[in-house]
Amino acid sequence: MAQVLCHLPKSSDENLIVGLETSDDAAVYRIKDDLALIQTLDFFTPVVDDPYLFGSIAAANSLSDVYAMGGNPALAMNIVCFPDCLDPSVLREILKGGYQKVKEAGAILVGGHSVSDDEPKYGLSVTGFVHPDRVFTNKGAKPGDVLILTKPLGVGIINTAIKGDLVDPTSYDEAIEVMTSLNKYAKEAMDRVGHINSVTDITGFGLLGHAFEMAKASKVSLIINSKDIPLISNVVEYASMGLVPAGAYSNRNFLGDNVQFKDRVPEAMKDILFDPQTSGGLLISLPKEFKGDLLKALENIPTNYAIIGEVIEKSEKYIYVD
Repeated sequence: MAQVLCHLPKSSDENLIVGLETSDDAAVYRIKDDLALIQTLDFFTPVVDDPYLFGSIAAANSLSDVYAMGGNPALAMNIVCFPDCLDPSVLREILKGGYQKVKEAGAILVGGHSVSDDEPKYGLSVTGFVHPDRVFTNKGAKPGDVLILTKPLGVGIINTAIKGDLVDPTSYDEAIEVMTSLNKYAKEAMDRVGHINSVTDITGFGLLGHAFEMAKASKVSLIINSKDIPLISNVVEYASMGLVPAGAYSNRNFLGDNVQFKDRVPEAMKDILFDPQTSGGLLISLPKEFKGDLLKALENIPTNYAIIGEVIEKSEKYIYVD
């Protein structure tokens, strides 16, 4: 999508704080000196069989972009594609799951739009608000910063194992927790600490894809310590078995030689780092002197988190994986 969008004419407006230029998570438009509007949308096909869980996951994923920009969601509208051949009760459960996540976010669900389609798809268009001086973007990472990831990786690989009826209960439960957990709580932790230089959420482009966008937009390089990355249980074993989604290979091909791996990084870990995530965590860049404060503030979020790397001056590659 980024390759397509880069060829579109660029919109220019003095109040457009964040647009297309840096492949950020959402658009931000200044309404007045102390208020800016965040606009985003996202939807996709089912990643689990349970319709209520699918609705919850899709809604959490859509809401995440607002949190990644430092804002609070206010309004949400359903985006629905649904086959005529399926029982309406399935759609009802999807919408109930979405509604509960919107309610948990403190936003209001105000309708939406639906079309008939051969395959179910669901998501949200979300409007949020933020102070113009407190917008998080992916272009502010500075040399000397540390990188903190707020959710474990491996969702795409676990979902592939689910489709193959090979997943174990522990891995399944952990993946569901990752996908249904709102990034609201990590965002609130960042608000309490302050001093955040850059943020992006980790979704379909995988950790390395979104890290690359951060590095490129910030004109820096990132070192990722693969041994420090939190992972869903058994994801390394599943990756070693070849249960890797096609999107991981697409991400790897797109990034090409922008990433350099140390020889000791296992092939399975490389696949996990390229693995497309659904409703993944936030990647946060902040000065190292505040890392302890943020780690303390993150103690109450429902998912595992960790320091996974650091920011350095721009080097030959954008990403170095140790």
